[in-house]
Amino acid sequence: MPVSTEADPVRTPEPMRSRPVVPPRPAAEPRPPRAAGAVPPIPTGPPPAFPGPRAFPDGPPPAHPVVPPPAPPSVPVPERAGRRPVRTAAAALCLVLGFGLLGGAAAGTWLTGDSGGGTAVGYDEARSLWRETPVDTLFPPTLDGSGAGPGQADRRWVRIGVAPDGGCAGAFDPLLARVLSPAGCERLLRATYVDETGSGVTTVGLLFTEADRAETRALRERFDREGLARRGDLMPRPHAVPGTAAAGFGDAQRASWTVRPLADVPVVVYAVSGFADGRAVEDPRPADGTGGADRTSAPAESGLGHDARGIADRIERGVRRAAAPGTTEGAGKDR
Repeated sequence: MPVSTEADPVRTPEPMRSRPVVPPRPAAEPRPPRAAGAVPPIPTGPPPAFPGPRAFPDGPPPAHPVVPPPAPPSVPVPERAGRRPVRTAAAALCLVLGFGLLGGAAAGTWLTGDSGGGTAVGYDEARSLWRETPVDTLFPPTLDGSGAGPGQADRRWVRIGVAPDGGCAGAFDPLLARVLSPAGCERLLRATYVDETGSGVTTVGLLFTEADRAETRALRERFDREGLARRGDLMPRPHAVPGTAAAGFGDAQRASWTVRPLADVPVVVYAVSGFADGRAVEDPRPADGTGGADRTSAPAESGLGHDARGIADRIERGVRRAAAPGTTEGAGKDR
C-alpha cells in the first residue's frame, strides 16, 4: 500500500494564558522554644502610656479592688422645695382679692344708698341707655297693671305712639324746665299709651340728664323736701299722637301727673294723663297727692291718677332692669 510522503499537518498549540505571578510568602521566623512553666521577664521600665489589655499579652490584667463611687449629695428637688411657698402666696393673694371684691361691693352699695345692688352698667354708663336699649324695652307695646286701678282694679295700657328722641325744649312748663335745668338734658324719650277701655291717655317720658351723682341726689332731695312733684305749676307736657285717641291731648287736657328724679341713675321719669275724648280739665291733680279733694276730684274718680302713677312705675322698672338686669331697686310696686 503506498505510503504518503506528505507529513501530517501539525496543529500549533494555543498559547497559554498568563497568570499573575504571586511572590512566595516569606517563611515565618521560628519561635524559640519555651520551656514549660517559664514566666516572662518582669518589665523593668515604666508602664506604657495607656495601660490596657495590650500590656498584658499573656492573660487578663490583675484584679484591682473595686471602689464604689461616692454617693451624690442630698439635694432637695426644686419643684417640691418651692411648692409650699407658692401655694401659701397664692392663698394669701386670693384672700386679699376676695376681701377687695367684698369691700368694693359694699362701697358701691354705700355710694348708691341701695341695699338691692348697684347699677350693673355704672352711673355714667346708664346715661347712654337711651341709645343702646331697644324702644320696646324702655316703652313696651303693652303694660299690665295688676291691681293698679281704683279700688285695686286691674289695668292694662296699650302704646299708641312714640315721639322721636330729642332735646327737652317745650317738653315742660317753664317753671318745671327751670327747676330741672341744673341737671341738664342729655336726651328726652316719650311715648303715649291708652288704657284698654279707651277712656284715658297717658304720656310717659324719660329725661336722661347730664348731672353727676351728687347733682342727681340734690335734685331728688329738693323734690322730696319741697314737694315739687305735687305743684300744679310744675307739670310736664303731653305728646299728642295724630290719628289716635291722643290726637287732641294738649296742655288743657292734662288731668294728673307725676315727676320722679331717680337718685341712682341720671334719669327723671314722668307721666301725665288726660281724658281720651279731649275734654279740658280745670283742676288737674297730682298722681301722688293726698287729701279729700283728691279722692273726689274727676281725675281721681276716673282713675287718671292711677294711670299716670301705674305707667310711670312700670317704665321706671324697665329703666332699672336695663341698668341692672334682674333688679327693680324697689321701684314702683303694684298699687
